[in-house]
Amino acid sequence: MKKLLLFLLIISSKSFAQKKYEIAQIKTPYGEILVWLYNETPKHKASFIQLAKTGYWDSLTFNRVIPNFVIQGGCPDTEQGFKDTTYLLAPEFVPTLKHEYGTFAAGRDDNPGKVSARCQFYIVQNKKGLARLNNDYTVYGKVIKGMDIVDAIANAPKDKTDTPLKAITLDVNIMKVKAKKLNQYGFKIPRSY
Repeated sequence: MKKLLLFLLIISSKSFAQKKYEIAQIKTPYGEILVWLYNETPKHKASFIQLAKTGYWDSLTFNRVIPNFVIQGGCPDTEQGFKDTTYLLAPEFVPTLKHEYGTFAAGRDDNPGKVSARCQFYIVQNKKGLARLNNDYTVYGKVIKGMDIVDAIANAPKDKTDTPLKAITLDVNIMKVKAKKLNQYGFKIPRSY
């Protein structure tokens, strides 16, 4: 019986190591950023994956960069991003998902329902986090590789509207990555996955 349990444990751990997870890849002129997308926010995750697979962001940029705050990309502050219902998502606030250094979240305007503009995303660059944004903006991912890139982008030369002087282009993709590789990035996969 012990041998059978040991065998099953070995098979299970090998199977886990071979399992692949969908990871967001954001290529920029500064380098690559990889983002773990949370299952706890299924609508935001599915929306991001769908837009990435259609190449939605590939002609857009990080259009707002503020050191010690966030870098924001995707659709600029336009009617399409804030008014077109095909680009809006109801909030998915999860108390355990906080605005920490490296948090990946959905942008929005000041609408009373706190509805996300699914075409916009931002990454928290403040090393202390931004607790004041918790339960106000939907957190749906975490940078697992490339915070040095995020830091560099946040400090790019910009104008008085926080727009980079030189366009920081986006090439957003969905990659399938094995658990073993994620572990090499120092990322521990949550048990619920």
